[in-house]
Amino acid sequence: MLIVDLVVIPWGSECVVSMQPQSWPEPDPQVAAAIRAMYRGRREAPLAVQVRDRLGELFPDAAFADAFGQVGKPGWSPGRLALVTVLQKAASLTDRQAADEVRENLAWKYALGLDLEDPGFDHSVLSEFRSRVVAHGLEERVLDLLLERLQTLDLVQAGGSQRTDSTHIVAAVRDLNRLELVGESVRAALNALAAACPEWVDQVLVVEDWSHRYADRIDNWRLPASKTKQHELALAYAADGYTLLQALYAPSSPGWLRELPAVQTLRCVLVQNYTRTTDRAGRLRIRQRERTESGGDGLPPAPARLASPYDTDTRWSAKRDLFWNGYKLHVSETCHPQADGDRPTRPNLITNVTTTCSTLPDSKALDTIHQAFRHRRLLPARHYLDSGYPSADLIVSSAKDYGIA
Repeated sequence: MLIVDLVVIPWGSECVVSMQPQSWPEPDPQVAAAIRAMYRGRREAPLAVQVRDRLGELFPDAAFADAFGQVGKPGWSPGRLALVTVLQKAASLTDRQAADEVRENLAWKYALGLDLEDPGFDHSVLSEFRSRVVAHGLEERVLDLLLERLQTLDLVQAGGSQRTDSTHIVAAVRDLNRLELVGESVRAALNALAAACPEWVDQVLVVEDWSHRYADRIDNWRLPASKTKQHELALAYAADGYTLLQALYAPSSPGWLRELPAVQTLRCVLVQNYTRTTDRAGRLRIRQRERTESGGDGLPPAPARLASPYDTDTRWSAKRDLFWNGYKLHVSETCHPQADGDRPTRPNLITNVTTTCSTLPDSKALDTIHQAFRHRRLLPARHYLDSGYPSADLIVSSAKDYGIA
């Protein structure tokens, strides 16, 4: 739910949360007077106060209407929740700390147009808001709105110079070796089935040692040290996984169970890490990393290889001496040339953020970045890149299609 007292109306398998777009209230007079008294003179006002004074109602509620229904009791303003999320990130606060700031910090009350007695919201509202933003594809809406406002203030415009570079993003999941990955995939599927249909689990999965083997998460320090024992355990995990899938695909089992994401992930992990003979014995063999003349099947290429049962998009990747499990982030910003000793006429501002698979070469992301510039009407005249981005074809096509050097 969005807030504790929100009316939630069932609609099929989902809940509809209402939102009625409203303009932000002006800062409360008492709060505004206190802010003026505290920051009178040369003392710089906090970021929240400066944002409200210079940018006003930056994120209107209507911009997030797609993520909310039109029935039920209205909850907290999504536009103001967006500003809270930005301020939260700028101050590196947890959800609970950010909710406390809304309730207690005069600068935040000033920015959000709250009076002194406003109790704010429960901290869980922020997590629910982010989930709704992601579920409805509104991840870039905040940046779009900010850049639109900065364009009206002539702080950022098309033309000029911009630069782009990439950095690594570590996924919010544990790093698993292949043995941990297979065991944890079986465990994740079992947990998903137990939550979705416990009656089926009780009736069908009567397998000795499973409750002991998969009761706790699969950790490397619990695994045997012997290579032989590890090999045997890897085959045992695979055998359990195939036994589970065989039970799920039996005619008597509900068909919808096999469509659970954790079950489909298990299928993929088993195919990627094992080969299985088609004779009656159905012998299993662990895939070798490289194809061999003796019949080694090899692992799938890195862009296709799953690294976690809980985040199926994260991938292992390497760049020079860096090895990480996660994603790649491409950040673009304006870069205004200036003479030595001169102050820039405009600040350097981020104009685009693109997240890609960690295994995707930088050159494959460049056209997507240029399309984002065009969507925001911020195509640069000159785009500075390191050697990982351009190619002869991209240099020619960028000039032809976007007018970018």
